[in-house]
Amino acid sequence: MGQISDNLFHIHQDLDLCFDKYQRDPTSITLLCVSKTKPIASILEAYQTGERHFGESYAHEADSKIKELKEAGYNDIVWHFIGPIQSNKTKIIATYFDIVESLDRIKIAERLDAQRPAGLKPLDVLVQVNISEEDQKSGCSFEDLPALIAFIQQKEHLNLRGLMGIAKETDNSEEIENSFMALKNEFDNYRKQYPHFDILSMGMTHDMESAIKCGSTEVRIGTAIFGPREYKHKENA
Repeated sequence: MGQISDNLFHIHQDLDLCFDKYQRDPTSITLLCVSKTKPIASILEAYQTGERHFGESYAHEADSKIKELKEAGYNDIVWHFIGPIQSNKTKIIATYFDIVESLDRIKIAERLDAQRPAGLKPLDVLVQVNISEEDQKSGCSFEDLPALIAFIQQKEHLNLRGLMGIAKETDNSEEIENSFMALKNEFDNYRKQYPHFDILSMGMTHDMESAIKCGSTEVRIGTAIFGPREYKHKENA
């Protein structure tokens, strides 16, 4: 067993403990393997263990990996874009990704909709909400969420699936869970209006348990699977 396979074995053990503790259906939660900065060989090792959802944050790095893997026949991978989005990268993202989790403003929604290639199904999107209310974090405010959702709902080439949030990095689990529950409440309210709302992406390695406790349907795990990231260059997504 390779290191990545071994790491995934232990992560799934931890997930199973959380499912039992909080009485969650294991089939209701997706593990998103955050593979940004990692080579194709690492992605394939995770793939061979059964993982199919991979998250990338750098558009130019990701498009070459996605193209190479598709050409090699790996067409059942679901590619998630999870990083901040710059306007000059929307065409790449709209072309190569299956789902965008970090949509946080109308301008980007408009560009993704216009640049989604003809012949592809509508691009699944999540709205990222700045649940920690930190200036350095991406995401729309809770106040701006209704207008953004209404705009996306009008777009022919976008399919709104739910919400994403990143909690503050703190040892205060109560603060983390309060922010997660605020997003969960919004998710539940919109789900009453839009039955196709089915993804609530919350939780990373350090706050995975709190996220599952608070109703997350997807956790994003990177370093615990693939090891420390190696930034050869910094690309603004």
